[in-house]
Amino acid sequence: MRPLLLLLTCAALLPGTAYAAAPRHFELASPDGHLRLGVDAGPQITYTLDRDGVSVMAPSGLSVQLADGTAYDGSVRFEKALHRSVDDSFATPVYKRATVRDHFNELTLRYKTFDLVFRAYDAGVAWRFVSRAKAGFTVRDEQAEFRFAEDVEATVPYVRHDSQADPYLNSFETYYQIHPLSAWKDDIALLPTSFAMRNGWRVNITESDLLDYPGMYLKHLGGTALGGVYPPYPKEVVQGGHNRLQGIVRSKEDFIAKQPAGAVLPWRIVAVATSDVRLLDSDLAYVLGRPAAGTDWSWVKPGKVAWDWWNDWNLYGVDFRAGINTQTYKYYIDFAAAHGIEYVILDEGWAVNLQADLFQVVPEIDLPEIVDYAGAKGVGIILWAGYWAMNRDIEGICKHYSEMGVKGFKVDFMNRDDQQMVQFFTRVAETAARYHLLVDFHGAFKPSGLQRPYPNVINHEGVNGLEQMKWAAAGTDQVTYDVQIPFIRMFAGPLDYTQGAMRNATRGNYRPVNSEPMSQGTRCRQLAEYVIFEAPLTMLCDSPSNYLAEPECLQWMAEVPTVWDETVALAGRVGDYAAIARCKGDTWYVGAMTDWEARELEIDLRAFLPAGRYEVEIFRDGPNADRAARDYVRQTLTVTVAAERHILPVRMAPGGGWTARFRKL
Repeated sequence: MRPLLLLLTCAALLPGTAYAAAPRHFELASPDGHLRLGVDAGPQITYTLDRDGVSVMAPSGLSVQLADGTAYDGSVRFEKALHRSVDDSFATPVYKRATVRDHFNELTLRYKTFDLVFRAYDAGVAWRFVSRAKAGFTVRDEQAEFRFAEDVEATVPYVRHDSQADPYLNSFETYYQIHPLSAWKDDIALLPTSFAMRNGWRVNITESDLLDYPGMYLKHLGGTALGGVYPPYPKEVVQGGHNRLQGIVRSKEDFIAKQPAGAVLPWRIVAVATSDVRLLDSDLAYVLGRPAAGTDWSWVKPGKVAWDWWNDWNLYGVDFRAGINTQTYKYYIDFAAAHGIEYVILDEGWAVNLQADLFQVVPEIDLPEIVDYAGAKGVGIILWAGYWAMNRDIEGICKHYSEMGVKGFKVDFMNRDDQQMVQFFTRVAETAARYHLLVDFHGAFKPSGLQRPYPNVINHEGVNGLEQMKWAAAGTDQVTYDVQIPFIRMFAGPLDYTQGAMRNATRGNYRPVNSEPMSQGTRCRQLAEYVIFEAPLTMLCDSPSNYLAEPECLQWMAEVPTVWDETVALAGRVGDYAAIARCKGDTWYVGAMTDWEARELEIDLRAFLPAGRYEVEIFRDGPNADRAARDYVRQTLTVTVAAERHILPVRMAPGGGWTARFRKL
């Protein structure tokens, strides 16, 4: 391993030496030596970043401004620089690989009142402020600049306003806009945001270890510079929004966060990849989360969910009126039990509407009977919960429903990430963990490290997922978005995309139909998404009746794992195509998707398969999938993989997909 490069270009000051204004320059290299972070700790603290001598970030400022008029910046007395190197690994209870390597070099600049910690990984760099204050303090603002060295191409998820008056009230669901960074619009953007350099490298910006601080957005500072911007701390929050389940911020403070003594602020991450494909299996956001809050997470059971809401409770061929009632949910439970599906969700409608009270159950549902019926068949029940209802009594709700036998909650309509809302996420995660309950955060900001300390936070939305196809206009391009998010949004962590549609449409045939929705792209695309999209809790979004008419596809979706022992990125280009291999035990799965262009890929089996003989089950687009998107071919074959390259061709229709399972013989 190349040793940590840490250079002090002026005389080092001993602890206790009086502050001098002369700038100090430090350099920190990644373990492989390719990335080099420069830090100038003068009156203004700035950093630069290059890879192999190519500048990525020009001097960019870092500081924290406090409400009392002081700051964490170069005006504070510098004391010393500390450095260390770490090369460790740790087991993951719920993730895309069983073991993660945590390999970095670290530089800590110690000032009288704060530390500024930098880490350099092979995949990118990160920094954070750590307070050394002996009392609580208030953060007025934080300066986090990203001054690109060139006019990069930006792929931007601008905020889609739920309220034009408040950009920070939003659903965190938006398509990407692509343009030069210098043409950034007069708006703020969600994280992660991605940037393509002229030499083909790609830079992603996001954050991690966000537990008690507002989320970061990006705004344009002019030219090729961006800066972090944060939702103000709420002063008055009132009940309102969707079915009176949201907290609407009526007025705001002139600061962003209240912090305790010794507070640790979130990591700011700049990932640098020499090819798009390297972003598909990155661990950077996950390793920068803090370690798990407990040691025994064996009770956390990932799996699939038979979901009711997307298919509008549309059962057919049954002898009862389908809807939000006990008989319908028993049918969903029977379906799940018969096909090895671990959970059934009761989405919005099981609790009395407009009351924001999770103890009021509609009379059409006998909830204890449903939970007992599911438990007897080995199926877990997950309950949907609106934010305002959940926040009224997190402890009481978790206690009551865990004692009933419920396995978790899908919590929805937060639609904010100011400090108060981020604290809500952490409280729900911690409380639910004590009662052995899973949490799926819907209506939520992107994952930001919470999954590592709380593995019961089993999924996170923050994505413009398949639910949009219930109402999106005919000209909407979900297919291109599908091959952008694995490189960008999924870089931050798992996503509750809710795939599994059995009604599939070509580009010209798609129409929004709320009660009987369809997907854009082919049937095989839907199957491939179960491999490509990271989602420890994965919905089967369509009706059990539709699945029973498609037994081959149903069996595939029911059997594919949702957590993995290993993940290998195979091929990809943002917005064009993606291919990923994942394994569980000695069985490997491969998924591939393309945009609206028909595409042929060559998959080298030696990139992930050990030598040996394998039975291969393949689902590929049928010869007429470009006209009838549901057309597919299932085939089985046997392959022998030796030491040399072994190429398997992958052909996809426009909007198509391809997926395969390799079982060792």
